[in-house]
Amino acid sequence: MPAPFFFNDRLKTKIFLLAVVPFLAAIASIGIGVRQQATALAHTQHATMQAAYLSSKEVELRHYVELATSAIAPLYEAGENRAAGTAVSIADSVADRQRAALAVLQKMNFGPDGYFFVYDMHGRSLMHPREPSLVGQDLWNLRDPQGALTIQQLVSAASHGGGFVRYMWHRPSTGKLAPKLGYVVALPRWGWMVGTGIYLDDVDSTLARTDERASANIERTLQWLGIIALAGVGVFALGALVLNVSEYRSTDAKLKRLAQQVVQSQEQERARLSRELHDGISQMLVSVKLLLESALARFERGETRVSAAEASLSTGLARLAETLREVRRISHALRPAMLDDLGLAAALEQLTRELAEESEMDIGFTQLGARPGAGHGDSGASLSTNVSTNPGAAPLPDAVNTVLFRIAQEALTNIVKHAGARRAALTLDVAPNGVTLTIADNGRGFDVAHALADPRAGMGLRNMRERLEPLGGRLSVSSKPGHTVVDAWVPIHSASAASKHAASRATH
Repeated sequence: MPAPFFFNDRLKTKIFLLAVVPFLAAIASIGIGVRQQATALAHTQHATMQAAYLSSKEVELRHYVELATSAIAPLYEAGENRAAGTAVSIADSVADRQRAALAVLQKMNFGPDGYFFVYDMHGRSLMHPREPSLVGQDLWNLRDPQGALTIQQLVSAASHGGGFVRYMWHRPSTGKLAPKLGYVVALPRWGWMVGTGIYLDDVDSTLARTDERASANIERTLQWLGIIALAGVGVFALGALVLNVSEYRSTDAKLKRLAQQVVQSQEQERARLSRELHDGISQMLVSVKLLLESALARFERGETRVSAAEASLSTGLARLAETLREVRRISHALRPAMLDDLGLAAALEQLTRELAEESEMDIGFTQLGARPGAGHGDSGASLSTNVSTNPGAAPLPDAVNTVLFRIAQEALTNIVKHAGARRAALTLDVAPNGVTLTIADNGRGFDVAHALADPRAGMGLRNMRERLEPLGGRLSVSSKPGHTVVDAWVPIHSASAASKHAASRATH
């Protein structure tokens, strides 16, 4: 009976393979997936703890600097108080008051590595309790091991109203270089920069211990999962989960591609209709207008005048002129020719000028030229009315021009209709790494979180985000009564690649 035995062996082999292989694959995939997820969670926990710890340290540093400035406030404000007639027992000269202030700051310490330092705004050390050899030296060009200009960074932060700076500095208790977080403020009348800082190696060691505990928890979790996986539980759940996630991602990607194609098709159709209106209907209306004007002129020069006919022709000419202006307005609203001919800056300038004339609102436009190292998200844009163009700048990709123009159009239209603002400002900042469009107004403001959560209220903001996503851009909105700012940032290189990819997909 060799045939039945052979058949049974083959069947057993198949059953064994169908049972053991998926089982082993499930165990392996579960282990890998859990390790990855737990590692990602540990990284997230690390980042969260680091952010929370640094945030608390920033508050602490700000408090220390406020205490220091409060301690020397009578000396710093003595000249002003005396000018106002207030009797203050202080030194007679500015130099005496400055020396007294340095003496006060010299004595203010918090812990073995906590101290205050003072520099002038040109980088000369005025007071350093832990390294007195630095006092009087010009440290403007001092660089850390990574080549960063430490003192220049501190002075820059202080001159912009105060701020935090990370840099490397010698730790007094160990004598070694260590990462440090400093907070500095400026004393403008004296030309000083006063600051303090904390060393971050303690933070790193604390986070390292947290990471070690997280790794131990990951290993224990994997052991428990191995025991549970041996019972075969979770195979179908994992498969269903992977299938659902895959289908969700695939569907979401398809919807995003479809939305992008719809937007592109809309822009192409807008451009086509704009050209048809401008080159076709507008030209025909101009021809009809010329013919009617010629007929009216003949009536007026004729021996026999028919006033009724002349009045009708004049009325018709006036209405035809209004129709021609309306057709041109519609053509311009669909796709301004200036956007394709002269670029984004010219189109935005024209848009602000037209909306300002229609709404009688003060709307300004400012273009900032390309600056090395310029950042994005200048949420402090002022309501400027200056116009500055940069004709020498490289042209932006068509996709960037279209997206930023539509965002400006949407934002300014909302301001005119709903903000109740008296002034608005549009700022275009072209930097080497990206383009930032900032729209600010002094209207009544709105609840940004509610607008984004409500599907009926935040359609405009969602449309802006969806336009920026294919280009790798970001949208940030901040609003309060009297000041609303919308920032749209697009990376130039990513936008160029995205537009080329979209063009190739449209071609194929």
